[in-house]
Amino acid sequence: MPVQAHAEEFRSPGTGGNAAVGVLLSHGFTGSPRSMRPFGEHLAAEGYGVAVPRLPGHGTSWQEMNKTAWPDWYAVLDNEFERLRKEHDRVFLVGLSMGGCLVLRLAEQQGADVSGLVLINPSVRTDDKRLALLPVLSRLVPSFPGISNDIKKPGVDEGAYDRMPLRALHSLSQLWRITRDDLAKITQPVLLFRSTVDHVVEPSSGRAVLSSISSRDVTETLLEDSYHVATLDNDAPRIFADSTAFISRLSEPQSESKIEHRNA
Repeated sequence: MPVQAHAEEFRSPGTGGNAAVGVLLSHGFTGSPRSMRPFGEHLAAEGYGVAVPRLPGHGTSWQEMNKTAWPDWYAVLDNEFERLRKEHDRVFLVGLSMGGCLVLRLAEQQGADVSGLVLINPSVRTDDKRLALLPVLSRLVPSFPGISNDIKKPGVDEGAYDRMPLRALHSLSQLWRITRDDLAKITQPVLLFRSTVDHVVEPSSGRAVLSSISSRDVTETLLEDSYHVATLDNDAPRIFADSTAFISRLSEPQSESKIEHRNA
């Protein structure tokens, strides 16, 4: 299946004094590297090694995505992580929406080999009771109308599908459950950005992460001028700058960790 023009992967090997640090960025459900590319390019300009892979079934067609499941998406990130770990002294994980769930799962499995996590509107659950019907509905109906371009900034297109592939969505719901079950394994520093207005992921998802992880170094930043795809929205410069500072701080000798909750 041909990859759409906007969905190309992005990688940079790292340069200068920050080349010892690698950063793996994951896009969200039905999206593509397009939503994370500006973030990746910013980090690459800072000298970090960067990988923004395309998850299977994304950037092609929703029909193709319905042939994939969460282990396929996870395997791509796991392979990229292993490569970055061989090439860099430290590796950080960054995830948007479903990408946040995937990097949380990766951190649960990889432990201390992950130096820190940046989560943007992470998706680990839903309040929509209709999704309880997914095991049956996904066998009968291939897709529903999609939820994409939840971006406050005018004229921005994330390039996501206009249909929601239900078999893939059912698999995502399974990923949510196993990731939530192991959130206590998360001990790495966490920087979590949450949009105060998000038409895709409910606030309960971010709360579930913050209330269940075991990390001592936790910062929550509320984004008041962005919707769900905040990496392409008005608060993107703040996300990029704060994330760079977070990674820089954790790449230096550490002082005692702390828990911090603050508003943008």
